[in-house]
Amino acid sequence: MWLQRFGAASGVILGLSIGVPGAVEAFTGETAATGAVLGLGVAFAAPTVTALYLHQRERAGRFGAVAYAVNLLGLGLFTGVAFALNLVLFYLDDPVVTDLRAGPTGLALLGCALVFVAGTILFSISMLRAGVFPRLPAAVYGVALTLLAVLAPLDDTPLTSAVHVLAAAAIIWLSLSTSGGYPQAENPVRPARAVA
Repeated sequence: MWLQRFGAASGVILGLSIGVPGAVEAFTGETAATGAVLGLGVAFAAPTVTALYLHQRERAGRFGAVAYAVNLLGLGLFTGVAFALNLVLFYLDDPVVTDLRAGPTGLALLGCALVFVAGTILFSISMLRAGVFPRLPAAVYGVALTLLAVLAPLDDTPLTSAVHVLAAAAIIWLSLSTSGGYPQAENPVRPARAVA
């Protein structure tokens, strides 16, 4: 399915756009170039999570569908946050950024982060419950992406760089593991027989 392949490729691009700048920033701190890669790379988040959901949908059930929906909404919101942090606020003076974060903009950023974290955790749990993906990257997805949201407003440190690299590795691993096609549920639901 084309959408599945596109989503898997998007996951690799997303992972690289998170991990490579994260690794570079361990030595350089945030730069315009690393911020641009991060800010633009998040555009591949929605196709990635869609491919992950499609790969597990047979086993994920209703909880998986709800988790996907919340994660997709959170990713949409956090994509805007990542774009703003890396390609807008980066170029503003520190006092201006402080003033923005103290007002309604700060509340909006917090709200977006909360939806993102809720969706990330739910989707990670759905991947673990479905048992389709390797457990390690499914768990790291939930932990590392949550930490990315928590650490996003802070200055870059070796810890934030390590979290970026972990998140990238989990996303790439999960995306590459979708190439085996769609797994079938162990106990597929059979349609009820018509009663005469």
